[in-house]
Amino acid sequence: MEDRSRSAKPLNVALLGYGFASKTFHAPLLVNVPGLRLSHIVSSDSAKVHKDYKDIAVLARPEEAFALPEVDIIVIATPNVTHFDLAEKGLNAGKHVVVDKPFTNTVADGMELIRLAKSRGKLLSVFQSRRWDGDFLTLRKVLADGTLGKVALFESHYDRYRPEPRQRWREQAGPGSGIWFDLGPHIIDQTLQLFGPPEAIYADLEMQRPLGQAIDYFHVIFHYGKSRAILHGASLVVAESPRFIVHGATGSYTKYGMDSQEESLKRGDIPGSPGWGSDPTMGTLIVKKGDGFETQRVPNIPGNYLGYYEGLRDAIVNGAPNPVTAEDGLEVINVIETAIKSSAAHAEMPFKPIKL
Repeated sequence: MEDRSRSAKPLNVALLGYGFASKTFHAPLLVNVPGLRLSHIVSSDSAKVHKDYKDIAVLARPEEAFALPEVDIIVIATPNVTHFDLAEKGLNAGKHVVVDKPFTNTVADGMELIRLAKSRGKLLSVFQSRRWDGDFLTLRKVLADGTLGKVALFESHYDRYRPEPRQRWREQAGPGSGIWFDLGPHIIDQTLQLFGPPEAIYADLEMQRPLGQAIDYFHVIFHYGKSRAILHGASLVVAESPRFIVHGATGSYTKYGMDSQEESLKRGDIPGSPGWGSDPTMGTLIVKKGDGFETQRVPNIPGNYLGYYEGLRDAIVNGAPNPVTAEDGLEVINVIETAIKSSAAHAEMPFKPIKL
């Protein structure tokens, strides 16, 4: 396949919103991917945008971006409740659309957007950036090597200490708020990528903080035959939790610490610069050797969030695979909805993958 991504005219991107997700993740990545041009940002605060990007046009309303014929891609990084409406309008305007995770608030909305994208012949993708975490890439390799044998237990933790809820929509009451919709999609997507859809789900979702208004704790168990995957996130964890724990028939793997890229982006480091994505906190691999065990330190593969937008560019220009399909995003929402039902019923729920 001929690579036209670097020789073709850059694709113009309009970014909707300039809150935390846009400022920290999307904008810095977009301006550092050859073949993409961040041409417009929709924001009610033009001064905030121009403080960071003097030459990017600021629009007051999303409809202005949809109406511009020169805009090729719409990136939606606005509150979750707006995802469906904005994605629908972007597709109807003939644009390729990227939706920040979670894809939509409901399975029904996600299915409707997938049907619309197919009818319009446009690419619809979901920004699941943590597929490009260095520790996750390393874990995939460890599992692919087969060193651990058949996995009996997998744990993925996204814990933090935040006793006081912040005054932002993610932590207020309402559809799509709380950490099950915020942090959950990251580790749901990673788990589905590693092991596929579970047979059943048992979930415990709770508001543990005294002033909390949205879910701030989750403990969700995926059933895979006799194997289990545990997805855990909490807001009242002072001590450091392992990021990943894997126990298999012939070995175990543990990894502490989060991927470094988010903190690098917060500092204003340039994505792709020397040392980008490096994580010095190596994982520990213990494997059975004869009558004993051998302990190894496992260096991390460098993380690379740029890989998502490079893949998006190549999918549009060269017809390469969509880096994260809308169908993948829909299955994450399917897990979220099933877990909510399980928690409300205090019961295990069968999981039914969606067939479109």
